Amino acid sequence: MIQLTPYLNFEGNCREAMLYYQQCLGGELRLQPVAESPMSAQMPAETGNQILHAVLEKEGKILLLASDMLGNKRVGGNSITLSIYFQQLNETQVAFEKLAQNGVVTQPLHQTFWGATLGMLTDKFGNHWIFHFSKHPNS
Repeated sequence: MIQLTPYLNFEGNCREAMLYYQQCLGGELRLQPVAESPMSAQMPAETGNQILHAVLEKEGKILLLASDMLGNKRVGGNSITLSIYFQQLNETQVAFEKLAQNGVVTQPLHQTFWGATLGMLTDKFGNHWIFHFSKHPNS
């Protein structure tokens, strides 16, 4: 089975964002700061606290990967939306409410005509999300 995992880029606030996503979604977070990496000697000293690589994992699956851009400018846009599927309605509602804090809800959680619960938001870091719960996982 192939698993597609989003890799998010940040401009110096990767640690903050990934801790926030861990708080909202749960899971185990691993952060590798530049200063603790084999590349630290080749990087500018001011990047030492920035994150070279971050992994948020839950139930044996990688949810999100991320890093600070390290010299590149992040360009926000609407070409990518993170679509997240839940197995329990309550888990969907809790995560939606947490990620909506200081963000913008573009579509509140609601029942769709195909029987799923769906909601959309843009989080406080500018990332777009679709939340999905269905009693029938393949819908």
